[in-house]
Amino acid sequence: MRRVLGFGTYDVASHPRVEVLLEGLRRTPGNEVRELDEPLGLSTADRVAILKQPWRLPVLAGRLASRWSRLTAGSRRYRGSHKPDALLVGYMGHFDVLLARLLYPRTTIILDHLIFASGTARDRGEDGVKAKLLSVLDRMATHCADVVVLDTAEHAAKLDGAVRDHGVIVPVGAPSAWFTAGEAARTKRTTSGDDDVRNADRPLTVVFFGLFTPLQGTPYIAQALRQLAERGVPVRTLLIGSGQDRAECEQILADSPAGQMVQWRDWVDSAELPRVVAEHDVCLGIVGTTDKALDVVPNKVYQGLAAGCAVVTSDTAPQRRAIGDGAILVPPGDPHALADALERLATDPAALRAAREHAAAAAEAFVPEQAVAPLVAALERAVAAEGDR
Repeated sequence: MRRVLGFGTYDVASHPRVEVLLEGLRRTPGNEVRELDEPLGLSTADRVAILKQPWRLPVLAGRLASRWSRLTAGSRRYRGSHKPDALLVGYMGHFDVLLARLLYPRTTIILDHLIFASGTARDRGEDGVKAKLLSVLDRMATHCADVVVLDTAEHAAKLDGAVRDHGVIVPVGAPSAWFTAGEAARTKRTTSGDDDVRNADRPLTVVFFGLFTPLQGTPYIAQALRQLAERGVPVRTLLIGSGQDRAECEQILADSPAGQMVQWRDWVDSAELPRVVAEHDVCLGIVGTTDKALDVVPNKVYQGLAAGCAVVTSDTAPQRRAIGDGAILVPPGDPHALADALERLATDPAALRAAREHAAAAAEAFVPEQAVAPLVAALERAVAAEGDR
C-alpha cells in the first residue's frame, strides 16, 4: 500500500483541482490517502491583491507562520512507521513546498503547480520587478519537487529545462459532486419530457461563474449577450462572481434589453454550485485573449461537462486537444461568434441535444480516477526511484 499525504494550506472548497487529485488517488487501488491541511484563508484574488499592495505582505507572512506552525506540529503524526511515501502539496503551494521539503527531505514531493505565479500576475496587469520576483518563486517551488503536476503541455513547456523531466500533465477534471449533479439534472430532464425546444416562453438558460479576470474574457461574454438581446434570441443568463472586469460587463449590459434577461449573483457556495450549474442548458468557459487564456483549460469547462451542460468555450490549442468535440469552440475575443453559437443552441433543438451528448461523452475521461492516471504512473516511478537511492 502506497501512503500519500495531502499537505499544505490548500482549500478544496475554493480550489477543486486539489480535491480531484486527492479523490482520484483515493479511488485508485494501492493508495492510502490522508491529509495534513491548514487552509490559509486567502482566495486567489486576495493573494493577487497582496502582490499589488506590498504593504499587505505581513498579512500573508502572519498567516503562513501560523499555518506552518500547525503543519510542523501535525507532521509528527507522520513519522517512523507512519511516514508517507509521498507528499502531495496542493494548489498555490509555492511556499508550502519549501516547508514540505524541509520536513521530509528524503520523501517524494509532488507539487500541484496548476498556475505559475508570474503568469497569473501578468494576466492581471502586473509586470516588471514583481513579475520577475514571482518567476524566481516559481523556479524555487518547482525545483523543490520530485514531481511537478501541470494541466497542459503549454504550461509544462514553461518549466526550466532542469526540472522539465519532472513534469507530468494531469487534466484538471471535476470532483464527483459535479457528476452527481449532472446525473440528477439528466434524470429530471428525462422525467419532465424535456424536448430541448427553446423559445420566448422557455428561453435557453446559460450560466457563467468566475472571478471576472482578463483570462476569462467576460466583457466579450457581455457583448455577446447584448447582441443576442438585440437579435431577439431567447436566452436567460446567470452570471456568478465578481472581480476586476465585472463593472465593465455591467456597463455593457446596463442600457440593453439583455439587462432584463441577466441575473447577477456575487457568488454561490461551492457545495451548491454543481446543482446550480447543472440546472442550466449551457455552461460558458472562457473567451479571453491573454497569453494565459491561450494556455489553459479552466475548471469551469471540466465542471460544465460533468454537470451535463452544453459547454461553449474558446477555440485554443489546449482546449481543442483536451476536449475535442465535447464542447462548442469559438474564437477567443469574438463576441459575434459566441452570440452565433448561443443563438444556434437557443433555436435548434437538435443542436442543443447533440451538444449535451458530446459533453457527456467527453466528461467520462475526466472523472477523478481517470484524470489522475498520469500522476499515478509518475508517482510509481518516483517512489521506486527513491527506494533505489
